[in-house]
Amino acid sequence: MNISATTGKSKLRKAESRTAYLCLIPSILGLSIITYIPLIAVFILSFFSWKGFDTAKFVGIANYVRLFTKDPYFYDSIQATVSYAFMAVIGSMLWSLMIAMLLNRKVPARSFFRAVFYLPYVLPAMAVYLGWSWLYDYNHGFFNYIISVLGGSKVMFLDNANMIIPSLSMIAVWLSGNLIVIFIAGLQNVPRIYHEAAEIDGANGWQRFWNITLPCMTPIIFYNLLMALVTNLQVVTPALALTSGGPGNSTTFMSYLMYRYAFINNKLGYSCAISAVFFVLIGIFTGILFATSKSWIFYMGDDNE
Repeated sequence: MNISATTGKSKLRKAESRTAYLCLIPSILGLSIITYIPLIAVFILSFFSWKGFDTAKFVGIANYVRLFTKDPYFYDSIQATVSYAFMAVIGSMLWSLMIAMLLNRKVPARSFFRAVFYLPYVLPAMAVYLGWSWLYDYNHGFFNYIISVLGGSKVMFLDNANMIIPSLSMIAVWLSGNLIVIFIAGLQNVPRIYHEAAEIDGANGWQRFWNITLPCMTPIIFYNLLMALVTNLQVVTPALALTSGGPGNSTTFMSYLMYRYAFINNKLGYSCAISAVFFVLIGIFTGILFATSKSWIFYMGDDNE
């Protein structure tokens, strides 16, 4: 009787496994066609010289050698990309967490303000950057108007190599409505009983935030940090919409450099080499984040709780 029951359960598990694999086939095919096959193709094409319409010519590692030794834009693009990502990620995380904590409180018209802060994230990107270009305008921009009213000197937000990265990073911070929504969801899952116990023990607001809210939010912080890092490393829209890589090479981001070589100069093989290096660079930053996360992420129920 036991053998029969065990055999029946085994057959049921096999049937469930077959069903699960069958249901996963469309997702696996879609992921392979959209992601894995193009990724492999890009890596293969990086060893060729190809303009898109002619016959691809195998050149070995010549594209990589030129990239690291002769390209006048490559190292500037790495610096611009990393600088922008660092400012945008740090600013977005701090801003989003602060706004989320305010909107998690019982304030009047809370739903309205949540929608207001989320709205920039879903607006068309080109419209957003066009609007910010008017705000940053040297002669008639709102920011320079405020600076002039306060008695200061006008600032060249988009034409000064020292100001352009912070200026574009501010736009990224304003667009971080998705992070705010995720932070709000995380804050609502922080056990209220912890705060009540801390209040009984006499902890003030800052102590409750630092010792209760922040540790409980570390998994959400990690997720938002990862998403913000990957997104901002792949930045390209500001260069396309506002700066065209200038002033100088200060906003020649790696994604924009790939676009320029591939679709303006028709050097698709060389652009694929840049893409392969960029993929490795993102992988390094992501790996560092995962490697260091174990030391600061707190999960409720851990042994060190």
